[in-house]
Amino acid sequence: MKLQGNIVDIQNKRIYKGEVTFKNGIITSVIEKAHNVNHYILPGFIDAHIHIESSMLVPSEFARIAVKHGTVATVSDPHEIANVLGVAGVEFMIENGKKVPFKFNFGAPSCVPATNFESAGATIDSEAIKTLLQNPDIKYLAEMMNYPGVLFEDEEVLKKIAWAKHYKKPVDGHAPGVMGDDISKYIDAGISTDHECFTHDEALEKLQKGMKILIREGSAAKNFEALIGLLPEHFLNIMFCSDDKHPDDLMLGHINQLCARAISKGIDVFKVLQAACVNPVKHYGLDVGLLQVGDAADVIVVEDLKDFKTLKTYINGELVYNNGTSLIAPVVFKNLNNFNCETKVVSDFRFESSTAQIQVIEALEGQLVTNKLIEKATIKNGNLISNTNNDILKMAVVNRYENKPPAIAFIKNFGLKAGAIASSVGHDSHNIIVVGASDEAICSAVNLIIENKGGICAVSDSKEKIVPLPVAGIMSDKDATTIGKAYAQLNTFAKQLGSTLNAPYMTLSFMALLVIPSLKLSDKGLFNGKDFKFVSLEL
Repeated sequence: MKLQGNIVDIQNKRIYKGEVTFKNGIITSVIEKAHNVNHYILPGFIDAHIHIESSMLVPSEFARIAVKHGTVATVSDPHEIANVLGVAGVEFMIENGKKVPFKFNFGAPSCVPATNFESAGATIDSEAIKTLLQNPDIKYLAEMMNYPGVLFEDEEVLKKIAWAKHYKKPVDGHAPGVMGDDISKYIDAGISTDHECFTHDEALEKLQKGMKILIREGSAAKNFEALIGLLPEHFLNIMFCSDDKHPDDLMLGHINQLCARAISKGIDVFKVLQAACVNPVKHYGLDVGLLQVGDAADVIVVEDLKDFKTLKTYINGELVYNNGTSLIAPVVFKNLNNFNCETKVVSDFRFESSTAQIQVIEALEGQLVTNKLIEKATIKNGNLISNTNNDILKMAVVNRYENKPPAIAFIKNFGLKAGAIASSVGHDSHNIIVVGASDEAICSAVNLIIENKGGICAVSDSKEKIVPLPVAGIMSDKDATTIGKAYAQLNTFAKQLGSTLNAPYMTLSFMALLVIPSLKLSDKGLFNGKDFKFVSLEL
């Protein structure tokens, strides 16, 4: 196979007319050669940290879309399915991913459950981590979200890190807002990356102390604008990632979008491509080619170095995307799930109170962090209820693994004027999370999720819509086009109910993520992520 075009040699920082030859999936020559072809040949893009599950697609289906955007590989943390199904979930992701020509690089999920303050579907202890890390398909120890466990030298946490060191596999970090002596101790424990920086100063300190920083731009958390200014100087130690990408967003673009945005800011193309293509391969020791003789032929052909519109994608020399068409075939697989709770009644969502003030979660657009507000309580017949005029809405988290009473809290910035939205995608334990204008709507939405054994939904007085997620309650068994379209329609319905958020379901899914400050809700109660303890809703 011979490819002609403008060859982008990232290593030597040059672009020249040339020809790439590959045979049996390996590049056999890269030579200078005159021709009239104007497009560009470069190594494929890599998402340096993503939870495939957040696309609501199984790996094989994710691959079919990602190659359209020039992505050839991911560094994938199967943390979400692991919190539902344990090691069996990790094995499902690996096996499903192997059925397509795409380079998934899975890690061993380090925090299952993510904390002891919520109910998950499984546990992966240090012995299970040891077994996973022995598997050559497991490339690294995935994000160590339990940063307090590292700082306070929790024995089980340190054992997991020790096994990663023993098997010479990198350890990914997760330390939002952690700075000073604490971040030094965290790094000294052996943790080498962080994708959770939300300010320039935080990322700069971590870079200066030897960490690799991942610039994240997902469907909910968007840190690109805050951090991209660090790339020109620190391009050898920065990577791009999406972390969580919903299906409608994935249909539009992937790492190629971040490259285009970086170029539009005047950043040198070779520095941008170092972050997008080279650094993940070097840091994780990935079996992904970098357009050198002897490398796997993982190359893409793009129209220009401005928008990075992908024309062709090759993985191991196989053409997997060609001018608008993904050539990866769909894969047949068996659904697996873990859903064991019964439907609820409206009174389950009643919260008896006579308090004057309550603590309220403030959701922030484009952020996983939240604020803590003190607001006036709205009480009717002794029951704390939503106040749509002030946008103080009742929310609940319902344990989906066993029958337990729902946990209740209140949240601002969802903007719903009627109805409710709910999801069984609730990071990290994937219990059912719901926000609504009334207890009746909340109950209807929760029951719709339970009856379908997983999904995302919206309900009004006259209408209900659900996108079922029968794979572990977090992924669809449908193709990406179908799920992307259904998700976009549901998003529109949520906005018709009044939601003012850009991605209400993605934001909703993180409101139970206890390891990100400040105030969150687990199935066990309202939780302060700064102090790592439960707090009272009532003041």
